[in-house]
Amino acid sequence: MRSDAHTTLKRLQEGLTTPIEEMEQSIAAAESERGKHAFIATDVESARRQARAATADSQLAGLSVSVKDLFDVRDQTTSAGSMVLHSAPVAKEDSTAVARLRAAGAAFIGRTNMSEFAFSGVGINPHHGTPSNPAYTDQPRIPGGSSSGAAVSVALGAAFIGLGSDTGGSIRIPAALQGLVGFKSTARLVPTDGTLPLSTTLDTVCAITRSVRDAILAHEILSARNVPRPKKALRECRFAVPRTLMLDDLEPPVARAFDRALQTLRGLGAQIDDIKLPELGELSDINATGGFSAAESYAWHRKLLTTQGALYDPRVKLRMERGAGMSAWQYIELIQARHDWIERMTNAIKSYDAMLSPTVPMLAPTIAQVAPGPARDDAFFRANGLLLRNPSVVNMLDGCAISLPCQAPGESPVGLMLWHGAMRDDALLNIALELESHL
Repeated sequence: MRSDAHTTLKRLQEGLTTPIEEMEQSIAAAESERGKHAFIATDVESARRQARAATADSQLAGLSVSVKDLFDVRDQTTSAGSMVLHSAPVAKEDSTAVARLRAAGAAFIGRTNMSEFAFSGVGINPHHGTPSNPAYTDQPRIPGGSSSGAAVSVALGAAFIGLGSDTGGSIRIPAALQGLVGFKSTARLVPTDGTLPLSTTLDTVCAITRSVRDAILAHEILSARNVPRPKKALRECRFAVPRTLMLDDLEPPVARAFDRALQTLRGLGAQIDDIKLPELGELSDINATGGFSAAESYAWHRKLLTTQGALYDPRVKLRMERGAGMSAWQYIELIQARHDWIERMTNAIKSYDAMLSPTVPMLAPTIAQVAPGPARDDAFFRANGLLLRNPSVVNMLDGCAISLPCQAPGESPVGLMLWHGAMRDDALLNIALELESHL
């Protein structure tokens, strides 16, 4: 895997490389056979110009950044991986996230592929093709979604930061399946304007990187704030492992990697408690009518579904149309139930530095198992539900989370998720920074 942004920025400062040399490596990765379907559109000449024009004292100094096809970039069309918006007018200005990255010296290499309208954790796209997970060479496997191309662009070295979104795990799922770092901040910390919404309640703007220190850098740029770095030894930390829901149906390689990560933490002197956290078992009932994503996506797409429904991915359309059946009183009750649930969850976990869970309970299945087609719908929806199950807890909590690779060398990627409630981002990032090298 290519060096992370911090290492590369240091090499730039030492005169060991140049922004254009680094960009050429990024372009080669983006145009490689392994990068097929990772991007919906690239503009390599513009990327070269941006790399040449970047100043050495900027935070990113012309390093390559990819942009999920969900964000407005001035003079580009935001299609959200769909055919419905393929011919929509170009954006008149950058989204806030893109503007902040541009101001930090990012060179944008292209718009990355994604699950249509960000409504899936699998990463399949029937319109633009599905990028293959670079962590596997045996047969094409899913990249995870919805920020599928964002993760592939980082894994292959086409980008140092993959700008994406996370509504139910869309940053952390592909990070876990590809052996990368995915940080979901507290949603309110990064503006979502200029971003095509899935769920205005749950959407979070965040990024995929190769290291925790890069995740901190990306978060500082996107949130326009600094993350303080108080060093707290892991032996001073108290963690909890929720036994309700999040450890169900673990595939053996995931269970082994997760148990090994817990042993590592205990070996470093950390206290780890097993807790029931029964509130997690309430989520299926709370979301029984389809949840926020169904209701809020249907509100946005209602007219388009009527006039251009045949152009939608049928699996995405099916989930959106669940929102049509939710009445106003059910939506209000959902808001109230979430508020009550957050309050009880916050009280239950407040004494811990972080919760520990597998990011997802499975390894990446093959693309063939879940590819478009009615015969594979059952397999697709089962995989989608399992992939979203653990990370979506944090979105409902209005919390923050980070997925770290925890597999041993030579093993398939497995993610360890550290998570907590709202505005615990800084503490969580610093713990992850301490833990990363031990995993």
